[in-house]
Amino acid sequence: MSFIDIQNLTFFYEGSDLPVLNDVSLSFEKGSYTAVLGHNGSGKSTLAKLICGILQPSGGKITVAGLPTDDEESLWKLREKCGMIFQNPDNQLVAGVVEEDVAFAPENLGYKREVIRRRVDEALATVSMTEYAHHATSKLSGGQKQRIAIAGVLAMGPDCIIFDEATAMLDPTGRREIMAAMKKLNKEKQITVITITHYMAEAIEADRVVVLDHGRILMDGAPREIFSNVGELKNASLSVPQVTELLHLMTEDGYPFPKGILHTMEAADVLEKALPKNVFPATPKETAVPAEKPAALEVKNVSVVYGEGTPFRKEALKNISVAFPKGEVIGIIGHTGSGKSTLATLLNGLRTPTAGEILLDGKNIHENPKELRKIRSRVGLVFQYPEYQLFEETVRKDIAYGPGNMGLTEEEIHRRVEAAARFCGLSEGELRRSPFELSGGQKRRAAIAGVVAMEPEVLVLDEPAAGLDPKGREEIFGGLMEYKDRLGATLLLISHSMEEVAKYADRILVLKDGEVYLYGTVEEVFGQAEKLFDASLDLPQITKLFIELKKRSLCAGTDIYTVNYAKKQLERMLEC
Repeated sequence: MSFIDIQNLTFFYEGSDLPVLNDVSLSFEKGSYTAVLGHNGSGKSTLAKLICGILQPSGGKITVAGLPTDDEESLWKLREKCGMIFQNPDNQLVAGVVEEDVAFAPENLGYKREVIRRRVDEALATVSMTEYAHHATSKLSGGQKQRIAIAGVLAMGPDCIIFDEATAMLDPTGRREIMAAMKKLNKEKQITVITITHYMAEAIEADRVVVLDHGRILMDGAPREIFSNVGELKNASLSVPQVTELLHLMTEDGYPFPKGILHTMEAADVLEKALPKNVFPATPKETAVPAEKPAALEVKNVSVVYGEGTPFRKEALKNISVAFPKGEVIGIIGHTGSGKSTLATLLNGLRTPTAGEILLDGKNIHENPKELRKIRSRVGLVFQYPEYQLFEETVRKDIAYGPGNMGLTEEEIHRRVEAAARFCGLSEGELRRSPFELSGGQKRRAAIAGVVAMEPEVLVLDEPAAGLDPKGREEIFGGLMEYKDRLGATLLLISHSMEEVAKYADRILVLKDGEVYLYGTVEEVFGQAEKLFDASLDLPQITKLFIELKKRSLCAGTDIYTVNYAKKQLERMLEC
């Protein structure tokens, strides 16, 4: 028998006539490493909760290590054997101090003190959080909390770990470290790993990929086999690695490249055989350097200190000054804990700086506290975790709440709610549902819709696409760009996705350890690869491909950040 055996699984949520999972049969061998992909609402997280016994099947059967998940007497043993990392770490942090939180599960499993000490130390080292052992969990960034949640499960010593979008809030280095930890646990300790992800770079590292589509299995096979079906994956609202998409587009235009190329180096090997051994000058840039514009928002000599006068004192921002031009998209990137989310909460007055000023149209937003309500309608903020700003009975009422507090007519409120719902891809059925019944991706859409409905002139988005499938990300960003152009708005985009920042931003602000590390155009910032790596960041995969081609004397330009521009460059090179 397989380690995890799923037979004819069906699941309905209470009050719904549509199955989230429909007659699914799957098995996972002991020590296997599987990535599960699927669009939002495809049933991925529901499947994970069913395997762990958090939910019970409506039909069919699941056994884990021979234990039936619908047997209450087996649940304790089941959860000891199978741990789950949730999308939002706040859902599984239980203690006020980091090492106490990590120790919570092994303590409840009755392990000896010396075993618990060793497991806590090993788990914290695995997720690179040893130095935070005595910190307050409430003072950690979202990404740091996620690392602690992972450490808490690792300390249990489970036979199986399910990662449900567990790296979505981590910086590129953090993702690489967690991926390395997954592979190490899988290879060295034979832990069965199931990772649910929208990051294709994570999926290609697995031994097996399962694709869900509307509650059924669409594909099941090795990564190279799955990612050879680019068209079918895109029809299922998914994407492929940038180099895979690039060579797929080239083959559609008649170039004889192989299918299923997944990695930068193998793409470079394929292209080396096709390209002439010469250096070609880069084509002109797609976009001009943004002109200097007046500032929509300005951060002037701002510092933020948490826990002043306590052992947990932390300087989150250190005397930073930066201006955000009107009508532009500014990407804000930085390692986990660099101060990005702290900066976001400062910009519309939710947090007051310890020192310095936030200027809107040249005026300090804290000059008159009575004006803060108006300022928050002008500077909209979408939180890192959207459930923190959803509270109404229905999604429709939640979206209407902000406009309703602006003194607008019922007709105008209705227009804005309908426009925001269309903009965020929310159906009439979803508008009638409670926001707390939605999936993580749907909650994010609803949160964005609630802010957009107020039509702010500055929109601050903290990881707006986290938890969304690739098609959903494209729809949200397409809508955001349309919103910017229509209203002349300024967008501040906090993201760990270098590909998204490269595609949509006019300028990039890089924070490191609470300070401004780099600030400039996309070309200026991504042209400093070593500095980005030093800040625990990365480059788009397509950029790394052209850096490798340059090393092989096959091209001169490395300032290439999107697949479409890379395709134009390659076509020009192949024609020479």
